[in-house]
Amino acid sequence: MDVGMETKLLRHKDEEEVDIRKRLWNESKKIWRVALPTIISRVSSFGIIVVTQSFIGHISGIDLAGYSLVQALSVRFFTGIVLGMSSATETLCGQSFGAGQHHMMGIHLQRSWIVDLVTVTILLPLLIFGTQIFKLFGEEASIAESGGFISLWFIPYVYNYVFSLTIQMYLQAQLKNFIVAWLSAIQLVFHILLSLLFVYKFNWGVSGAMLALGISSWAVVFGEFIYVLGGWCPDSWKGFTVAAFKDLLPVVKLSISSGVMLCLELWYYAILVLLAGYMPNAEVAISAFSISLNINSWEFMISLGFLSAACVRVANEVGRGNSKAVKFSIKVVMGISATIGVFFFVLCLVFREFIAYLFTDDDRVAYAVSDLSLLLSFSVLLNGIYPVLSGVAIGAGMQTTVAIVNLVCFYLIGIPLGVLLGYLTPLQVKGIWIGMIGGVVAQTITLTYMIWRTNWDDEVKKASERLMRFYVKTDENAEQISS
Repeated sequence: MDVGMETKLLRHKDEEEVDIRKRLWNESKKIWRVALPTIISRVSSFGIIVVTQSFIGHISGIDLAGYSLVQALSVRFFTGIVLGMSSATETLCGQSFGAGQHHMMGIHLQRSWIVDLVTVTILLPLLIFGTQIFKLFGEEASIAESGGFISLWFIPYVYNYVFSLTIQMYLQAQLKNFIVAWLSAIQLVFHILLSLLFVYKFNWGVSGAMLALGISSWAVVFGEFIYVLGGWCPDSWKGFTVAAFKDLLPVVKLSISSGVMLCLELWYYAILVLLAGYMPNAEVAISAFSISLNINSWEFMISLGFLSAACVRVANEVGRGNSKAVKFSIKVVMGISATIGVFFFVLCLVFREFIAYLFTDDDRVAYAVSDLSLLLSFSVLLNGIYPVLSGVAIGAGMQTTVAIVNLVCFYLIGIPLGVLLGYLTPLQVKGIWIGMIGGVVAQTITLTYMIWRTNWDDEVKKASERLMRFYVKTDENAEQISS
């Protein structure tokens, strides 16, 4: 090979490396533009749940167990339903934005409000009859009574999901979710101050802590309404319209498949908490397991930021018809999320039982949390991987397939394994958690293989057909009933 040819090859190689670095930098910026505000908002929003748990934990051990039971079972059930069904909004808004159908985003948002509002109202008896349900599942009477009382206080809280989650997904699809991050951060500070006032100044105890939770949860919703209805989304919000009531059935179908997908995942952890309630010394077992699970869930809020980033980037590029950009985006967001997962893996190993004392003064509970720290660390590590895979699936509209994967991996592998190790070996609560990790590992491997084998050109065609099915002509905006 002559010198001139070798020089050209080297120059071409250098240009390729520069091009890859430039693409990587640009894609990383796009991912963080979605992920960072989402992380801030999710961490802050979940933070008010954790803060409330901390206040109640320093009031009463029984009430801590009752709150943990409600939060891990009933509220997680509602969260799974509404978050899952709202992910249909994430899919449709993301793909509509990528396809340039901006006016459809406001219609998708209103349709999601209708579907989610009806769904939450139908499920309300689960909170109203909390005590009876917990006793039916065999929980201790004192814990069930406390849980039933706390369940009633959660009713205003679950209704905020109908609007807060859907508006956040609507805004992040058009890269306007920094406002949600600011509102959520303010909400967390406001909630801490309100809890201190109600619990310690007014001495309202558990009722004061729950009242603060209800008020704080709706503060973000009002801020979001002001932003959306106040004219800051002129291209995507054209006012309330009767078009939102048309063609609801396809939206319901996509919402149900989305709901089932995430519910199977969130309920999985709830069932494991329920199993912990049958262990000897149930009060300690539930509290320790719930605290560890809440630490895992709080870190999972960071992973949800990358889930959202994966969803938005995949949905946008699928909507644009760019299958190569989809593949590149998946690799970048997976690399960033996995790196952060490793960081928190190390962090959980270092702090161990110190974390528990933020939630309780009971040395028994703190020791039990410390005993779970290694398993907690591995769960946190997996949080850096499988949520991104779920985000890719949501962005592409593959919720039904992932729901089947979750059903098999979590309920036919994870829970049976947890029961066997928890009740037939001396591992007890640790055995349940090992079963949980086993289900997550199986799901991660399956989703990795599924996404690797996906033909993204076919997914682009499917997305185009879906958008045309939901499309409403802009002249229908004349039917708006408000602006």
